[in-house]
Amino acid sequence: MPPLAAIERFFERLFERPSARLFRTRLQPIQVQRRIERAMEAERRVSPDRTLVPDRFVVRLHPDDLAGFGDLTETMAFELADGALSFARARHYALADRPHVDLLADGRVARADIRVEIHFSDPPNRRPAGTPATTPASDPEAMTTDPTPTLVFAVPQPRAPRAIVEVVDPGGRTRRFTIGGGGLTIGRSEDNDLVARDARVSRHHGRIVGRGGTLVYLALGSTNGSRANGQPVTEVVLGIGDQLEIGDTTIVVEAAAAAD
Repeated sequence: MPPLAAIERFFERLFERPSARLFRTRLQPIQVQRRIERAMEAERRVSPDRTLVPDRFVVRLHPDDLAGFGDLTETMAFELADGALSFARARHYALADRPHVDLLADGRVARADIRVEIHFSDPPNRRPAGTPATTPASDPEAMTTDPTPTLVFAVPQPRAPRAIVEVVDPGGRTRRFTIGGGGLTIGRSEDNDLVARDARVSRHHGRIVGRGGTLVYLALGSTNGSRANGQPVTEVVLGIGDQLEIGDTTIVVEAAAAAD
């Protein structure tokens, strides 16, 4: 680990963990996302023609912290991997493969701590998507050397219901988008599915994804926030007629049907 990354890691552990114990704050997905991004930055490999970053991440959390995400755990690994992809694209980093994240509950990790192990995939011999990057706790040899069982969460890629949304830009222009099984990314950056022509929208403002057969909007920590039907939100289930406001842009759900 580079010296500056090691120093950053020291101060993170010094300040984040005591404050979490003192104020009983719950670990947030955005904190995990930022830790993955810092791991990508710290371990990037620079060559004359490109900057290659890791694409395999094993995130170890205390079991109570992972359990605290509740229903969000079901889709969190996919969202984290998708966030890592957006982060790499925004900085023009090269990836050997699409990012993959494994979430592990590990009793050896302290509360409010986040441990990220990184790997560079080898495309010709890469493991299938969804296969744990570490030895399962049920392996007899692993249990001999590791007295603490580690739970591996295999998270399938969620599919969103097919839906149609109308987008009203700040100038009054309207556009329509069809949301397929992969969901819809929203922001000013050109790598989004819905590119907002709005200065008050962040580069990567939010996502509409599938969860349990429903449409869910997830904010990505934008400066100006998001509102659904006039109320500030960071996460909300959307239905026909719901109105999502990001900056001065309005998104209205016109129709929705079950995923393919």
